[in-house]
Amino acid sequence: MQRKEFLTRSALAIPALGFLPSAFAKTTGGTAAKPFVVDAGKSRFGEVVKFLGVHPNDLKISGKDTGGQLSVFEYIGSAQVGPMLHIHFNQDEIFTVTEGSYRFVAGDETHVLTAGQTIFLPRNIAHTWIQLTDSGRMIYFLQPAGKMEEFFNYMNNLKGRPSDEEMNRIHAAHDMKVVGPPLEL
Repeated sequence: MQRKEFLTRSALAIPALGFLPSAFAKTTGGTAAKPFVVDAGKSRFGEVVKFLGVHPNDLKISGKDTGGQLSVFEYIGSAQVGPMLHIHFNQDEIFTVTEGSYRFVAGDETHVLTAGQTIFLPRNIAHTWIQLTDSGRMIYFLQPAGKMEEFFNYMNNLKGRPSDEEMNRIHAAHDMKVVGPPLEL
């Protein structure tokens, strides 16, 4: 490239650089302005969200805090409970067991996790879990945050169990798909 052509192209490109900070902020910005603490047994914004209408599923870090990059929940449950076999199309999930024991099924693999163990569940792989002990607790992360906060809030506000057709529609609206029943002991 000739020097004159290089200088001309560089000069024309400089105004475009002015757009980079705002475009970059949309993907990495939007994080909380300052540190915060969420107390035990509490949720980030004070809402009470129950998994299956019974078990606390507290939002600890919101996608609103991370520019949509991450959300973190704490689940407290009881034996023989877990979600339907499902797929997340846009999020990876990471579960760390802090109390109790859980059986996870991901694709064709089965893993039993106890306190202190972590499992990574990549997007687009069917997975589920069931709690094996009377009491249990997990911290889990969704990356990126996606629509899980909205999904849990929506499900929490239902007055009854939706039909299978409605459940499929709800999951699809939140970038997921139910592909099988929950695990049984």
